[in-house]
Amino acid sequence: MRDFLKHTLATVLGLFIFLGISVGGLLLLLISISMMAARDSAPTVRDKSVLVFDLSQTITDAPASASTRDVLNDAIAGNRPNVIGLRSVLDAINEAAKDDRIVGLYLNGGNNPNTTGYATLREVRSALERFKQSGKRIYAYDVDWQEREYYLGSTADTIAINPIGGLEMNGLSSEGVFFAQALQRFGVGVQVTRVGKYKSAVEPFLQNRRSPADRQQTQKLLSDIWTEILGTTSKARKLTPRQLQAITNRAGLLDPQEAVKQKLVDRVAYFDEVIADLKKITGQDDDTKSFRQISVRNYARVADSNRNDRSSRNQIAVVYAEGEIVNGQGATGQIGGDRLARQLRELRLDDDVKAVVLRVNSPGGSATASEIIQREAILTNQVKPVIVSMGNVAASGGYWISTYASEIFAEPTTITGSIGVFGRILNVQQLANRNGITWDVVKTGRFADAQTVSRPKTPQELALIQKSVDRIYDQFLTKVSASRKLQKSKVAEIAQGRVWSGIQAKQLGLVDQLGGLQDAIRAAAERANLGEDWQIEEFPKPRSFEERLLESLMGSSIEESTEIDPLTSEMKKFQAELESLKSMNDPQNVYLRLPVDLFIK
Repeated sequence: MRDFLKHTLATVLGLFIFLGISVGGLLLLLISISMMAARDSAPTVRDKSVLVFDLSQTITDAPASASTRDVLNDAIAGNRPNVIGLRSVLDAINEAAKDDRIVGLYLNGGNNPNTTGYATLREVRSALERFKQSGKRIYAYDVDWQEREYYLGSTADTIAINPIGGLEMNGLSSEGVFFAQALQRFGVGVQVTRVGKYKSAVEPFLQNRRSPADRQQTQKLLSDIWTEILGTTSKARKLTPRQLQAITNRAGLLDPQEAVKQKLVDRVAYFDEVIADLKKITGQDDDTKSFRQISVRNYARVADSNRNDRSSRNQIAVVYAEGEIVNGQGATGQIGGDRLARQLRELRLDDDVKAVVLRVNSPGGSATASEIIQREAILTNQVKPVIVSMGNVAASGGYWISTYASEIFAEPTTITGSIGVFGRILNVQQLANRNGITWDVVKTGRFADAQTVSRPKTPQELALIQKSVDRIYDQFLTKVSASRKLQKSKVAEIAQGRVWSGIQAKQLGLVDQLGGLQDAIRAAAERANLGEDWQIEEFPKPRSFEERLLESLMGSSIEESTEIDPLTSEMKKFQAELESLKSMNDPQNVYLRLPVDLFIK
């Protein structure tokens, strides 16, 4: 079917270009072809196949939704977007462990670095360990092993490295970006109000380096995550955490022979030699082009097909809250407060939905939007269980929307907490004045122009904003105290805007269980007394190919997918920092958000 679609689309596109037929006619034909593709059955799994997992894939919480260009490229040229949803990965690995046709699993390194968060990787790593427990072997190969890839690769029975490559084992770091001098140079004034000495999200606009409090909390967070990585990786390689830390301090980057000597990899080999070994376990001779295989992406369709055969009217809704929390509907990659609240309300009123799993992967954002979402979460939890599964980050506003759940799950490497509030106010007075722009206001009240960006806020105006920030912070403490059954004084101690790892949050009572998305789903089924009679429905529903194609033809922008050079990569990080400013649209200018610069590498 895939080859048919590929050749058909290529032929049709050529004919339409040659004949000059209208875009409308092309649209209708492409939609009809896409519907044919949608009806295509799950891939055939041949006996003695190896499941292939691409280590360079980015794993997202929500099901991956490719752009229209990706879909067309997939059909015409065989390309695939290098993004896959977490449940697709977990379902594929879990199903393959039980499938007699799958004889092993191959972890294949790629050219682009993996950017998936460590909490997500830990859940995938747990699935790989369960696969090994089934008695099937895991093989891993890469040219240059990076720490994220190696965190998964260390589960393999045999780890190979290319003779020209290397293995990175140098620890974690978090490098912040600070804008204070640049803003001053451009004449942009910044005033802030905040509560919590660890609430460092405002520091990039005011300072040129981290505060001692932010350095303390970031160091502790990195240490917790690194301790988890050391513990699991060293155990898999039959080393102690102390031995692995010594390698990290002594070498950082190991050449292939040193990596073998230190027992971090098993052999130095070329790609063709690894392929030859995989041919042997699939029972193929050297004359065959490659080993018998199926990718995780394709095998996930097999797992999905098997799951659909066990349909039930009892639904567990998995709702993905991923991105910045913004007021209103929100754009792609954001959590719109009104949009998510409406989704929860619809699920609350749907009698077929017996429980809700809210998967939160968010650094927070708008206080107003967080409150709107939390209210619907509370109302839903009153009529059916709401279980929160925290992903890589569920902090500040991400924690606000989570706290009233029946049960909260987090990975040890989840970043959570950050119970604090800040307000950020910009003004462009100096910038405008330098360019000959001035303002003159007429008003009927002292605070009538308090929202202007044409001048700094007066002390009286700042006092009003600080009062609002203090009030919302007190509400945050009260909410956590009531929902988590903790003394408010205790919450005040562990709040202050401080971020915590999942394992610390469990010790402090901020989360209930250590575990991943699948653990949360099982807990939802148990709380709803569903036994084994249930099925999963995911929300929000991804847009169809037809919808995306129509959007593209109506003028939406299309991004090219290319390998990113180091300079462009750094510029994209800087752009991401600026994007976080654009998403700050709370009507009160009050935010529940993580530090802007908290990126771990």
